[in-house]
Amino acid sequence: MTNHKCLVVFFSHAGENYSVGNIQVGNTKIVADYISELTGADQFEIVTHKYDGMAYTPLTELAQEEARNDERPAFEGQLSSLSEAVSNYDIIFIGGPIWWGTYPQVMFTFFDTYDLNGKTIYPFTTHEGSGLGNVMSDVRKAYPNADVKPGFSIYGHEVRTNKAKVEKWIKGLNL
Repeated sequence: MTNHKCLVVFFSHAGENYSVGNIQVGNTKIVADYISELTGADQFEIVTHKYDGMAYTPLTELAQEEARNDERPAFEGQLSSLSEAVSNYDIIFIGGPIWWGTYPQVMFTFFDTYDLNGKTIYPFTTHEGSGLGNVMSDVRKAYPNADVKPGFSIYGHEVRTNKAKVEKWIKGLNL
């Protein structure tokens, strides 16, 4: 679909989720897969096992504490494990759920690790009422010299049945 080299960077939480119950594949992963399918983008999933097996309420309490303390949880893997280095990508889609008004803190660990300045960035979120939250300002703060485009958000409970919303967004980008 695009002449640009695209990458989807995302964090997704499987297990117990608000509104959709206990899921094997996280909502954001499903959206990331749609984006890759529609654009041919490579993927880098930000993986941490810190939240594995946590029930919803303790997870939200931990997420709130991490945000309050501006923590930077570790994640596995390195972007260099992809077939090309980040410098070879023109467009970066960055996605995650909304936890306490923005991306989970592990996303900020990624932001501190990889310089995406000079790239075109399209943030996206899954949520149950928060929309994009503070994601746009947080991404612009992390990458002040990137071209941060308007973001996309979708309700988590819609991702399995409403791929058309993602398709409409991607087609509207005119990549």
